[in-house]
Amino acid sequence: MTTLAEIPARIASHLLEIGAVALRPKQPFTWTSGIKSPIYCDNRLTMSYPEIRELIAESFAAIIRAQYPDAEVIAGTATAGIPHAAWVAQKLNLPMAYIRDKAKGHGKENLIEGIIKPGQKVVVIEDLISTGGSSLKAAVAVKDAGAEPLAVLAIFSYQLDKGVQAFAEAGIPLQTLSNYAALMEVALEKGAIQQEDVEALKAWREDPSSFGN
Repeated sequence: MTTLAEIPARIASHLLEIGAVALRPKQPFTWTSGIKSPIYCDNRLTMSYPEIRELIAESFAAIIRAQYPDAEVIAGTATAGIPHAAWVAQKLNLPMAYIRDKAKGHGKENLIEGIIKPGQKVVVIEDLISTGGSSLKAAVAVKDAGAEPLAVLAIFSYQLDKGVQAFAEAGIPLQTLSNYAALMEVALEKGAIQQEDVEALKAWREDPSSFGN
């Protein structure tokens, strides 16, 4: 049985194996913002692998059982957090909702789909944390509904300082199943990167805007 301490490396290993994350320090990817990045991440691929999505769901559920046992609703972020929130809610036998990135432009113009009642305690499920903006926006939507966001849980984090600071300033706990540091360790062990790449990868995490320029 996998312990919570073993989860970061195990999740990182799976993400590498299926191509959900890739490290390419010598041929960086270009984000839509124009920033050069040595990492590519698309955790939506995990939906297609039953064993991996089960590990993710059970890991989230274990964290909630241990640390947020008074959670009353599991809320996914649109769109990538939705399926994982559904699987976690099913495991915990809790109501599930999801939060749009912006209010629907017709009908009731909902920002939250499903039911989150005033006073309820909510755990938000996200797939990826970069700067934290979209996840914190979802947590604010929960607050605006009169409910309490207990925490944001995500599959993976780039561990960028901007994201860490944003969550600290908002006073919202953040926990991720795996992260950039764990990924580097696993990638080095598997030969996906070389020791000479490590410093460049660390430098990107410290200052993304300077990488590849």
